[in-house]
Amino acid sequence: MVKTILIVDDDPAQRRLMQAVIEKQGFRALQADGGEVALEMLNGKNPEGVDLVLLDLVMPGMSGMETLEIVSRQYPDIPVIVLTAQGGIETVVKAMQAGAVDFSVKPASPERIGVGIRNALKLSQLSGEVTRLKTKNDGALTFENMISAAPVMRQVVRLGQRAAKSNIPILITGESGVGKELIARAIQGESDRSGRPFITVNCGAIPENLVESILFGHEKGSFTGADKKHIGKFQEASGGTLFLDEVGELPLDMQVKLLRVLQEGEVDPVGSKKPVKVDVRIISATNRDLSEQVREGAFREDLFYRLNVFPIEAPPLRDRKQDIPALVEHFIQRFNAQENRNIQSATPETLAMLKGEYWPGNVRQLENMIFRAVILSDGEELHPEDFPHLTGVAPVFDDEDHAESEPINGVETHADAAEALIEHAAPVPMMDDNGHLRPLEEIERDLIQFAIETYAGRMAEVARRLGIGRSTLYRKVREHELEVDSAREAS
Repeated sequence: MVKTILIVDDDPAQRRLMQAVIEKQGFRALQADGGEVALEMLNGKNPEGVDLVLLDLVMPGMSGMETLEIVSRQYPDIPVIVLTAQGGIETVVKAMQAGAVDFSVKPASPERIGVGIRNALKLSQLSGEVTRLKTKNDGALTFENMISAAPVMRQVVRLGQRAAKSNIPILITGESGVGKELIARAIQGESDRSGRPFITVNCGAIPENLVESILFGHEKGSFTGADKKHIGKFQEASGGTLFLDEVGELPLDMQVKLLRVLQEGEVDPVGSKKPVKVDVRIISATNRDLSEQVREGAFREDLFYRLNVFPIEAPPLRDRKQDIPALVEHFIQRFNAQENRNIQSATPETLAMLKGEYWPGNVRQLENMIFRAVILSDGEELHPEDFPHLTGVAPVFDDEDHAESEPINGVETHADAAEALIEHAAPVPMMDDNGHLRPLEEIERDLIQFAIETYAGRMAEVARRLGIGRSTLYRKVREHELEVDSAREAS
């Protein structure tokens, strides 16, 4: 999504000038003629979110410094860049102390404004990632931190908030990658156990002979290799929450012992002579149908009823596609911070393509796709071609040192290469060998292949010449199973 910059200045000419500069840099601009109007917009009267504020310090009514102090206090995640014609050192120090992230003296050059905005947004992303990780590690994540605007997620949030008010056992069901652990963390974060241990156990990843030791612990010398005492996951989570992921993978003999722990509130470490009391909130998750496993004898019925007291079903991503733009923006910001990249947003074409996918791997698949696209992208926006697994088109990385100097098959430029291809390529035939019209689907396939070869695999140019959108072009490439690698290599 395009970042939104709020310009706060009492001078209309200055606002228009700044808007032109900002929009030329690829951002969206909003205007406010004073501090009061700006605060009203930030308070939600404007439907669009604001990512950064450009603030004039000298204004009638509420001064810029007063506005800065309020914005910094109420909206700490929104960076503020101060602009003023009076740039004394005392003013700079005072503005920075009040929360400004940058300072420019009017008239500031467009390049200076652009660099300042990008640096401030990047700093905001880094700060946001640090805050997210700290919130997660502290066990204080809540449903407000989740992206859950889609209608199907409202029921999940309502159920989770209700469940957080008690210690009732919860079973979260749903396909792999839908975010079951995130829901569990939000439940803990909104409960009275917030800030206490949140221990995750992937029941399907534990070797069968170590399940008991890992869950319940063991005493020194209790078995070969037990050279020291080990407390299990239940004791680690005491006072907090134990999240049993893929609980349907537990062996039957461990299911019996888990049931006893849930009933008695105590564990029996391997080799211990007495049980140990634990105070643990249990949240389980599975992508399997446990009721079917009960019927097949693969899961104990009494344990199923003990875990399934309060079921919550997490919907797949294909049922909450309204959340995809927000998820994409969230992942872009995260990977910008992690990988020191500067991707601003995804193009409308890209978002349309992503919303049109089925997403069998759900949010986890989308996250990994965005990660790869952020690394592949050479610009400040994600384009469809940055998603080769979805478009079927392999990425090409030009060698800048040789792109202009090395001829392609003896031709110096892409335009000359296209002309050479046109000169030697056979036209797309309309008739078959029997003199009848060929099916439209076959003609379309050959025409697209011909266009790809003619324009050396430059898909934006191919789409423009064919008069279709790039997302439509990529879909047709997949449908017709076209070979594009050779043409791309020619570029």
